[in-house]
Amino acid sequence: MSHQDVPAASEQSKAGNNFLRNLIAEQIASGEQTGEVVTRFPPEPNGYLHIGHAASICLNFGLAEYFGGRCRLRFDDTNPDAEDQEYIDSIQADVHWLGFEWDGEARFTSSYFDTLYGYALHLIDAGLAYVDELTPDQIREYRGTLTEPGINSPYRDRDPAESRALFEAMARGEYAEGTASLRAKIDMTSGNINLRDPVIYRIRNKAHHQTGDKWCVYPSYDFAHGQSDAIEGVTHSICTLEFEDHRPLYNWLIEHLPVPSRPVQYEFARVNLNYTITSKRKLRRLVDENIVDGWDDPRMPTISGIRRRGYTPESIRNFCEMVGVSRSGGIVDAAMLEHAIRDDLNTHAARAMCVLDPLKIVITNWEAGQVETLTAPGHPNRDDMGERELPLTREIYIEKADFREEANKKYKRLVLGKKVRLRNAYVIEAHDVVKNDAGEIVEVHCHYDPDTLGANPVDGTKPKGVIHWVSASHGRQALVRVYDRLFSIENPGREDDVLDGLNPDSLSVYPDCWVEPAAAEVAPETRLQFERTGYFVADRYDHAPGAPVFNRVVALRDTWAKIESRGDA
Repeated sequence: MSHQDVPAASEQSKAGNNFLRNLIAEQIASGEQTGEVVTRFPPEPNGYLHIGHAASICLNFGLAEYFGGRCRLRFDDTNPDAEDQEYIDSIQADVHWLGFEWDGEARFTSSYFDTLYGYALHLIDAGLAYVDELTPDQIREYRGTLTEPGINSPYRDRDPAESRALFEAMARGEYAEGTASLRAKIDMTSGNINLRDPVIYRIRNKAHHQTGDKWCVYPSYDFAHGQSDAIEGVTHSICTLEFEDHRPLYNWLIEHLPVPSRPVQYEFARVNLNYTITSKRKLRRLVDENIVDGWDDPRMPTISGIRRRGYTPESIRNFCEMVGVSRSGGIVDAAMLEHAIRDDLNTHAARAMCVLDPLKIVITNWEAGQVETLTAPGHPNRDDMGERELPLTREIYIEKADFREEANKKYKRLVLGKKVRLRNAYVIEAHDVVKNDAGEIVEVHCHYDPDTLGANPVDGTKPKGVIHWVSASHGRQALVRVYDRLFSIENPGREDDVLDGLNPDSLSVYPDCWVEPAAAEVAPETRLQFERTGYFVADRYDHAPGAPVFNRVVALRDTWAKIESRGDA
């Protein structure tokens, strides 16, 4: 598709919940946008990306993809205090995992430091910037409030030649941090505080991960952002709504600098999930205090955590599409994200059986050493997934919760004197139990009916239900982690102490599980539905064929909706 073409009507219908797609389509149709659409994703490499960033990635790369344009990846690395190569590597991996390719090489704002420094000198020479020797606290005091105008700095009317000499001295490292700064000279009485002579350069006597010891002054985000967009030929600079009040400054700088292009800033509402925090500071605390097992803990809302949890790139992209893009903020129900992965895995995850909390069953009328290899579909609705083999033996494991000595009619599992079907196998009837010294059931003895493979008992008795199982001799032991939401309250970010909202049941570890033989041999990051139990993924780091470790991605159904309806959350 040519970048000047408006997508066909069928494609336009998909844009109904994305106002920016609609806007750009209108710009192309009217002739306002005549060149290719160029966007950018500009993360600061000071932490791991989270689900909100995933929405921004999908938006920026998706718009470029939709209109046949290009999207840049640019690291906003103007703060050497908090940035690290680890974060750069993780961000690039996240973007690739989500299925996007950026245009050309990854870019860095630091690559433009020489040009940005020249732009700063241009403003000074034009009398539009000055070196201020007020302290940071004094600058805040002089700035005024939302209802009171600011006060001019005593250094505001400095001669441009003096400001230039001082700024060059700052760049040579002749000033200590906090003793001077470079401010744009705009309007201290403006109703928009961002235009009250904002600081555009600060002294940082610290080495930079890209430029080393070359610089002692670093541009502010507001100064670097628009100019980097212009250098890269960005047409649509898309930010979250908190930058709306910064747009007049973005435009002022573009207007007063000799930049090679004229990008335009647009804002959209960020994606916020309930039961979730995305504050880097709070997430870092969870990591530093070992509340979670690192940035990629499967309970974390980071993209790396979501990936390790077992979410697919397609499910994240579909979730972002469902949420849409608007200018009205709000909270998105975490159930929508969980629905996206259920919907994906219901179609694409092969089936298997896993017993989390095993109870031994002895089929007493089954010959010792006999193995019957049964078959079951790899997926109930997909012939392309073939069949899987299920070895049935005299001793098997079922879930402890699937047996009771006595139960009412509502209990649809194995009960003494009652029949139940083993999934994809025969009907069995329990007739005896073995208990340990503590009175706990450790073994259940059953008969099986050899005429019930794919059929009901000939006496017309219907089994109480269907339960899953694994052969005790041919199954494989596995470690299974059952993850749930990290927070048990809907708005954990509002708590004075984020730890107060933690869900005590966010992780349950089952070290002695049993899985089908084939399930134990899958590759890391293979996703399966453990029938009757949930969707699981082979852990990308800890799992190895023959030594399986699985993480629960999501339950088969939304159990939180029931909790919320009872008012227990």
